[in-house]
Amino acid sequence: MRIPLYLLLSMTMAAAMLGAANQWTRHVIATGFPCQTAVAADFTGDGRPDVIVDAHGETHLYVAPSWEKVVIDAKWPFRPGERNTIHSEVLDVDSDGDPDYIGAVYSPGPVFWLERPDDPMKDRWIMRIVDADVNGTHGLIKGDIDGDGREDLAGNSAQPKDPYPNSLVWWRVPQDPRSAEEWPRYVLADQDAPGLSHYLGIGDLDGDAIADVVSAGKDAVTGGGNWFAWWKQPADGSTPWLKRTIAVNQTGATNALPADLNGDGVMDIFATRGHGKGVLWFEGPDFALHEIDPEMVGPHDLAIGDIDGDGDIDGVTCGKESYVVAWYENDGGGGFAKRVIHTDQAAYDIRLVDMDVDGDLDVLVAGQNSNNVVWYENLVHQR
Repeated sequence: MRIPLYLLLSMTMAAAMLGAANQWTRHVIATGFPCQTAVAADFTGDGRPDVIVDAHGETHLYVAPSWEKVVIDAKWPFRPGERNTIHSEVLDVDSDGDPDYIGAVYSPGPVFWLERPDDPMKDRWIMRIVDADVNGTHGLIKGDIDGDGREDLAGNSAQPKDPYPNSLVWWRVPQDPRSAEEWPRYVLADQDAPGLSHYLGIGDLDGDAIADVVSAGKDAVTGGGNWFAWWKQPADGSTPWLKRTIAVNQTGATNALPADLNGDGVMDIFATRGHGKGVLWFEGPDFALHEIDPEMVGPHDLAIGDIDGDGDIDGVTCGKESYVVAWYENDGGGGFAKRVIHTDQAAYDIRLVDMDVDGDLDVLVAGQNSNNVVWYENLVHQR
């Protein structure tokens, strides 16, 4: 009996999807609560990445490999019961050789950091403030912004409210962060990032060897959203920076991360419309739009890196509403193939981290709607 062509094609696609999913093993870290952000680093000093999340108004450390939970901060001086940490970052803030945790409470703030103590499982993690005046910090990202060889921190003040409405900012780590009341703040986008900006990326967008910042605004309700844009840092380091619009009418735009995606030596941008539909990239230097997966619903999160070890940059995201985790395999020239990892997982935040210390990038997922934190073990290299 001959199999109809349409059925044969469907079976082939299903087999390909199943094969892609079989290249990943799912591991559950925690369940039972909506998680908006999760980061991984060797917080305990045993050589294995541990995971920090915020849940139930507290900060929890999950210790690898058993994922024992340790509450590292339950004291919250701002509006008891209203802690809503929406994004986070890992940075050795105090330059003592171990990772510290940085969290952003959405509205009205603040951005804070927790110092990793000598015994991270028993001693108190002391909370200190990065910035209490920003309002609507939805994304945090570290990078050397001022070119001094030390990592800085960038974020947003996305609410249309004073004192820094519709803005993007960066912070320089103080020389003595333990005694500083707040970090030095620099407003790089002064009221020209409207529409509830989401996440940020750092990179040299124009090839002048100076770091720039790219972001996206998801909402037109507050006015001026649905855009992708980048801000050029002046050579003298002054603020505000110079805005360059990449694309408009991008419903639900959320993520934009710079990288050379097609191997031509020019910076491109991998992006998602996380409050709408679509995974896409912009080809530099003119940032022409290329749709990768226009039907992906709610890809609220994005991470990029060399997932399959072939030397080029791939991407990974998860549908906040569609419950699909997928990575996008780069052919080296900016052509991307969708590879489904899992089809029953939501995410608000996603990271690429070598969780099992085997030399490749695994996927860490903070599941907001699915009420869990999981990681997917990368077996792609074993193809």
